[in-house]
Amino acid sequence: MQPKPAKMSIGRIRLIGAALTIALVASAAGLYVAGSATGNTGASCAAARSHVANLAPHARGEVAAFLVERNPSPLIELAFQDGEGRPRKLSEFRGKTILLNLWATWCAPCRHEMPALDTLQSTLGGANFEVLALSIDLRDDTAPRRFYVETGIKHLAFYQDRTARVFQELRGVGRAVGMPTTILIDAEGCTLGHLSGPAEWASPDAIGLIRTALSR
Repeated sequence: MQPKPAKMSIGRIRLIGAALTIALVASAAGLYVAGSATGNTGASCAAARSHVANLAPHARGEVAAFLVERNPSPLIELAFQDGEGRPRKLSEFRGKTILLNLWATWCAPCRHEMPALDTLQSTLGGANFEVLALSIDLRDDTAPRRFYVETGIKHLAFYQDRTARVFQELRGVGRAVGMPTTILIDAEGCTLGHLSGPAEWASPDAIGLIRTALSR
C-alpha cells in the first residue's frame, strides 16, 4: 500500500505557485499578443470606491492576503471560452459580482483550492454572484475536465483559455503575478481587490468577505 501524501501547508503551496508561474510565463510568451485595455472604461466605479472601505476589515484570517483596491477601476476586457467551446467575454457577466480565478492542472496550489471554490459557489452562487474558474491549461481541455470529475467539482461552470492570454493581459495591468490568481469584480465590472496564491475560499473569513462585497 502506498503511503498517503503529506498535506501541504498554505505557505508551501504559495511558494510552489510562485515557482510554477515562471513556467507559465515561459510557455505562453510565444502565444501572447497584447490586447487593448478596453474594459468598462465609461464606468466611474464611484459605488465601488465608496464600498471598498467596508471590505478592508474582512481581508483577514484565511483571506488576509486579499488586497483591497485603494482606487477601484474597470477591469480590462477578457476573452475566453465556455464549456461548449463558445467565445465568451468578461463583460457578459456584468450585473453580478464575479470572483475570477485563474487555475491550471499543473499548478499544485490551484488544485488545492478548487474544492473550496466549488463549495463557495454552492454556498453563495446565484443571480448575484458567481465563481468564474478559468482554466489556462495550454493544450486541450482533457486534463482540466478530468480533474473536475476526479475531484468531484459539481458547482463550478467550466471555462477555459488554452492560450493563457488572459493571464498575460492581467499580468500586464498588475493583476496577476502568480498562480493561482483571484480577482473580485463588482456588478459594474470594477475591481474590488485581488489575491495572488491560494486561499481557503470556503472558510468563514472568505464567505464573510464575499457577503460584504454583495451587501451594497
